[in-house]
Amino acid sequence: MKRIFSAAAAVLLAGCATLGDNTAMAQTPTVASDHAALLASDDPQLAANKRLVYDMYRIVLQAGLADRAHEFITEDYIQHNPNAAQGRAGLIDYVRSTRPERPIKDVLDMPLIHLMAEGDYVTTAFVRPEKDANGETYYSTWFDLYRIENGKVAEHWDPMLKTDARIDPNTKKL
Repeated sequence: MKRIFSAAAAVLLAGCATLGDNTAMAQTPTVASDHAALLASDDPQLAANKRLVYDMYRIVLQAGLADRAHEFITEDYIQHNPNAAQGRAGLIDYVRSTRPERPIKDVLDMPLIHLMAEGDYVTTAFVRPEKDANGETYYSTWFDLYRIENGKVAEHWDPMLKTDARIDPNTKKL
């Protein structure tokens, strides 16, 4: 346990050492080029959970096809984004108010870093390009966590704050 704590502390300290170095923030992060590899798993249930979230993202969140949310989202969906209402209806309203409908693509357009599944949970991590006060581009990371129940997304977490503007995340590409 002591070794794990020491290793974690070293990683955190190394990260803190670069906080003052803005050149580290200007580096374009590496994104996944093989989404099929991210979707693969030796465990069929984990592969199914990852595929569910990936396809929900492609069809509902990326293509903006809110009318198809019932294929992926439970009716009593629990939403932890403070800017979206509860339930599948809340997600549908949020999608309709933040993005246009687009053609469905085979892969996600947003810069996907990783897709992870453990038990009933799937996490996505995306690069999020932003502009600072000087108009300079920097890169952050956006994480979403989904809980799967009976083959559908039942709960969602992300780092959105009440003070954040409602955006179409599909506009955040490299």
